[in-house]
Amino acid sequence: MGGSRGRRIDLADRESTVGLIEEAIASGARKRKACEVLGIPIRTVQRWTEGDVIKKDQRKYNKRSPINKLTDEECESVLDICNSPKYKSLPPSQIVPSLADAGIYVASEASFYRILKENKQLHPRGKSKPRTHSKPDPYIATGTNQVWSWDITYLPTNVKGLFYYLYMIMDIYSRKIVGWEIYESQNDELSSIVIRRACLSEGISGKELVLHSDNGSPMKGATMLATLQKLGVVPSFSRPSVSNDNPYSESLFKTLKYNPGYPSKPFESLDEARFWVLGFTRWYNETHKHSSLRFVTPSQRHEGKDKEILENRKRVYMNARARHPERWSGDIRDWNPGSSVFLNPGKTQKNERIFEKAA
Repeated sequence: MGGSRGRRIDLADRESTVGLIEEAIASGARKRKACEVLGIPIRTVQRWTEGDVIKKDQRKYNKRSPINKLTDEECESVLDICNSPKYKSLPPSQIVPSLADAGIYVASEASFYRILKENKQLHPRGKSKPRTHSKPDPYIATGTNQVWSWDITYLPTNVKGLFYYLYMIMDIYSRKIVGWEIYESQNDELSSIVIRRACLSEGISGKELVLHSDNGSPMKGATMLATLQKLGVVPSFSRPSVSNDNPYSESLFKTLKYNPGYPSKPFESLDEARFWVLGFTRWYNETHKHSSLRFVTPSQRHEGKDKEILENRKRVYMNARARHPERWSGDIRDWNPGSSVFLNPGKTQKNERIFEKAA
């Protein structure tokens, strides 16, 4: 509140301030100290009040207009120019330079934009409309080889500015890495090779499969799309620049690059990179107990062994509680295997997933 002498204080603000001071006084504080805490002189508060009535600010202020403010006629001229047949499809960033080339200056680009905004005309000009990208269709995986997710990530080399490209596919139900390869470039032809190998390895022929990926050219190229059509695979794509639409692959790459065994130095050769990723894939599929899978490995989940493993854990916990019930304040840990995995769920699917976790 300091510095209130030179500015207008609304009646509501005065009433609020005086109310706070009176509340402090009622609690035993001195009026001068209460004013100091709020950063306002006690004489100012005395000037605001007259008995129980709080007075309005009687001071008069002259509203000053900026010296460089455009006149009403100039604003109208800007609107006329923007709406003229010659410029109606162009943004101010092109209108102002065009006028300057003709020896005309009316106002800056910022002024053009401001005037259009004030008159509710700041919208895409011309026939074309901005593209909108709807959220990908939601998919649910109730078993293996129903929904796959894949992406490409960079692996550094010992040559600055050059990278190897890791293509990696995972089954979102089991989180198992079902296919991968490393190349020195990225394109749709190489992508189709990786996909064909993964489908052959998993015996996908004739089965319904959704393959989700980002929106890049290696994912949407003609060769890749033709391969998916031949394999009977349904493509699904994220929105441009929306990584949340492909969360499983993003999470997998984070696990890969933040793994304690990830090399601290760039890869010196393609064979070295492939050898390391081969070891990581084996560890991830066969050894890594995944937190989203009730801490079974992706391979155990993929092969259907997780149900027996989790059932055995449940028996171990129940026997432990039976031996020492005093150590348990509630039910045992939830070792029930999840039944469904959602990709880009809508509101209904999100609620179902929350219900499953709470059950």
